[in-house]
Amino acid sequence: ALAAAQRRRRRGYTAVVHRPDAADPVPRVELPTGTVRFLVPRQIGYARGDAADDGGEAIALAVWACRTADREQPDRPEAQVRVGGSATVVDRPALDAAVTLAADVLLTGAAHLGSGVDARLAAVRRDLDAAGLRWPLLAVDDLAGQLEAYAARGARYRPETFADLLAELPARRRAVVNAGATPPERVLGTHEPAETPLRRVRLTGLGARVRCSGGEVGVDVVLAHPAAVSVLVLSRAYPVTDDGTPTGHELAGRRVTGATLGALAAGNVVSESAVRSAAHRLRFAAGRLARTTVTPGAGEWSGLPPGLLAHDPDALAAELAGRPPRLLRPRTAAEAVRVLALGEVHAIGYAAGEQRLDATVTGADGGTATVTATHHAAAPGALDALAAALDGTHGRPRYVSGTVRRGADGLVVEPLAVVADAVVVPDLAPGAGDGRLAGAVDVRPDPVAAALGTASALLAQAAHTGLRHLAAGFPERLRTTAAGLAGVGLERCGAALSGLAGTLGADPGEPAVRAWVDAWIRLSVTAESR
Repeated sequence: ALAAAQRRRRRGYTAVVHRPDAADPVPRVELPTGTVRFLVPRQIGYARGDAADDGGEAIALAVWACRTADREQPDRPEAQVRVGGSATVVDRPALDAAVTLAADVLLTGAAHLGSGVDARLAAVRRDLDAAGLRWPLLAVDDLAGQLEAYAARGARYRPETFADLLAELPARRRAVVNAGATPPERVLGTHEPAETPLRRVRLTGLGARVRCSGGEVGVDVVLAHPAAVSVLVLSRAYPVTDDGTPTGHELAGRRVTGATLGALAAGNVVSESAVRSAAHRLRFAAGRLARTTVTPGAGEWSGLPPGLLAHDPDALAAELAGRPPRLLRPRTAAEAVRVLALGEVHAIGYAAGEQRLDATVTGADGGTATVTATHHAAAPGALDALAAALDGTHGRPRYVSGTVRRGADGLVVEPLAVVADAVVVPDLAPGAGDGRLAGAVDVRPDPVAAALGTASALLAQAAHTGLRHLAAGFPERLRTTAAGLAGVGLERCGAALSGLAGTLGADPGEPAVRAWVDAWIRLSVTAESR
């Protein structure tokens, strides 16, 4: 094990060292292959990794990462370090080929691409996989999926998603070439294994999300892995039949590994057959000796580690602000899922025009957040169930889990589950959505968000059409939109759009591609930083 670890150190690796504090006294180290925890001070024999059959290699790597962190960043509670190897950026032809492909697709546009791009996509995916560049590989996989959906006239195609993928690949390459603050291994997912079998794990259901697109209904069950301070997602998809679209409540009774999706979403799972992908997708391997058991959960989430459980929404919003830009972060599912311990629910309102329920809540330690959910046909009873859970129908609400983000007025939570006297999963709740939702939402105009949305939609349209096929009046539309951005104080965003307009002509090339990427990155980071 030590020899294998030394070979890995000679190649170099990155790690995130989490030092202990009063809230979480167990230090841990995040490695590409898993998480190692040091359970007893100065007793290396009690160190535990969550990856199965690593033979102790991960523990040695974690110790070296701790030593490097103590030497280079002794005062940081969370230190991101590189251990061993060479700090110089080597040539990455597979990444360059992926960026060139993205540029050609941007110039041509989804609307004008022929079937010839399929062979290039396959070659780029193969080379990225061979080079171990996991995050660019997943981005190219998603890009291929968007192009397939558009060719099949599927509902999964979204111009904004397509444009985001075209910008992500050059953004990751720029961060590597320019030696950004984030280590290249974290930007590219170097040496991230495609799948990692886990040891005997205990998981906690944090709810579920139902999605409907492309002729199928999917359910994403979200489970906390407290030992690794991470979140895993178990996904299942079911076709829409002639009998109609199945609802989330109907799908809650579908079985996986002997348990229903509803039980997994709100229960406690112990498994000896869990396998985690690089993107933190979860599957249960089949085998006669492997077992998975699911027991009902009562929402006892107080034992979740601080990395997953927050008591102050304002502190959580500040934590989110400190992350790298989304285009550079690891491509892990449900990376923004957290549990918020609730203090009080102050107001619940319904915006009928947008079919959106908003609730203003406080954290257990203060701070204010907005819990927001929008109606969709695949989960008709979701808003009624959420309103009932928040207004105390099932007892005082104690926790809410969901996807968190920063909004103009503070933290925003898109809920997955609410814990009161029972665990309520809105997307899996029964009901036809015909309940009366009291209260009103003060819908205030947000000129900054509107300007950013208009500009992003215009850039997405350019990517869909292709920079070589834009209408003669498109540069003027860009300049008009740039003036609108400047009018709300976003002068640099406006300058980026004006710069793109100046590069468009009869035969735009590399300068136009670079200007489009510049503009998209600036809009994306600005929207995320609000």
